[in-house]
Formats: sequence, C-alpha cells, structure tokens
Amino acid sequence: MAASYNFDEYKLLGEPEKAEKSAIWQAAIGLQQVDGLTPSDYLIETAKSHIEGEISIHEVHEQLNGYYEARSAQSSDDRTEEADKVSARIAEILSERAFSFNPAEYITIHKRLFSDMYGHAGQIRDYNISKAEWVLGGETVLYASAQSIRATLDYDFGQERAFIYKGLDREQTVGHIAEFVSGLWQIHAFGEGNTRTTAVFVIKYLRTLGFDVENDLFAKHSWYFRNALVRANYNDYKNEIYSTNEYLRLFLGNLLLGEQNTLNNRDLLVGR
Repeated sequence: MAASYNFDEYKLLGEPEKAEKSAIWQAAIGLQQVDGLTPSDYLIETAKSHIEGEISIHEVHEQLNGYYEARSAQSSDDRTEEADKVSARIAEILSERAFSFNPAEYITIHKRLFSDMYGHAGQIRDYNISKAEWVLGGETVLYASAQSIRATLDYDFGQERAFIYKGLDREQTVGHIAEFVSGLWQIHAFGEGNTRTTAVFVIKYLRTLGFDVENDLFAKHSWYFRNALVRANYNDYKNEIYSTNEYLRLFLGNLLLGEQNTLNNRDLLVGR
C-alpha cells in the first residue's frame, strides 16, 4: 500500500506553484485507480520533491528509471512500475500548456503515457474487445469495432470542433461535454489505457474552453468517473436498463462547476 498522496498541505501554504503541482500530482496518481493500480511509496516521495521544487519533472523520470533498473534483478511488480511511471507522465503532460484538439493529439497522449509499458502504445487497436464490468454485474459495454475506430474518431472530433457553445447555459454546456466525453471513451481506441488517456485529453481540452478544472476530483473519484462512463454506454432494454449520462453529469458538475454532488459507486450498480 502506497503512502498517502493527499497533498492538501501545499494548498494551505498559499504558494500557487506548489498548490498547482500538488493538484496535478493528485490527479495523476488518482487516475491509476481506474485500472486498479497503486503507486509506490517511492513515487509519492519523489512527487513531493518535485512539488517542493527540489527536482524537475525530467529528474523525476530519471529517478524512477534508475529506481526500477536497480530493482530489475529483484522480484518487482510490473503494475506498480506502470502506476509510478504513468503517474509521472500524466503529471508532466498536465503541466504543459501545449495542446491541439485532434485525434493525433489523443493518440500521442496514449503513446507518451504507455511507451515501454505496452507494446501497442500509440497504436489504434486492430481487434475487437469486451470487458466484464463490476458496475454491470459482469456484462460489457459494446465498444467500437476495430474497423471503424479511425473513422469514428474523425467524426466525433469533427462534430465537437464544429459545435457552438455560445448561448448555452451551464447545464447545457456540461450536458454536451458529457456526451462528447462518453462518446470518445466508448470508441476505446486502444487495447489498454483508454480511461487514463481520455481523462488526460479531456482535462487539457476543458482548459482550452476556459474551465478551471478541479484536478483533485480525479484523485478521489477516478473509479466513479470510469463507472459513469460505463453507465453512459450500456443498454439492456429487456431488463429496462438504459444508457444515461446522469452520473457523468454529476461528476462533471463537481469537476467544472464546483457542485457538491454525492459520488457513490454503488449508486451506479445496475439492478440495485
């Protein structure tokens, strides 16, 4: 079990740079929960050194690489290594101001996050997938077919790029964002790492729309975020279960509008 990664102390210090770094690290570490991963104590301490300004993000990567090279001769958990390195890569990407709204950026983020973790990093999957979901009682979402992924990505990005937000109230704006995010995730363009890639891309996109994204929410509720995406893309008409953005809307309301909606994973269970 990793050490606590609640870096709220940095917010209380009133130093904007440290507060921003701590929020980014909390999101980066919290997002590992969507795949059941737990970063190591070493990553937590290294993140604190970065927040304190003692080391650069480049040095974070170097230290992690050295740490795992030294442990390679020992028995080590590859999944912990993934959690640590991907956390650092998310922190780096979220710290950057550069961004381009297109499928190439989305694919590049996947490559940057999972390079040397997955052999398919940055590659669109060429096979169909299914995933048993806890929130669906073991059933799966129907993801985009391998043959349609590129065309579907191009279509969704084109539709969003052409969408006009002007004149929408807050509820309508968040509702539309929920539709875009759930649609992008449902494509499941990659073999693994889709939720983390989507979250990073969406955070950066929302910043370009002028939203002050509450990164901390991903530290506390990343698993809810994933389950909400699942419920937004699952239908079982025979049992009167219908896809709904209701739960994703609650999450985004907290994320973007400072709402205080209760986010309880058990509320999303089908048939409860």
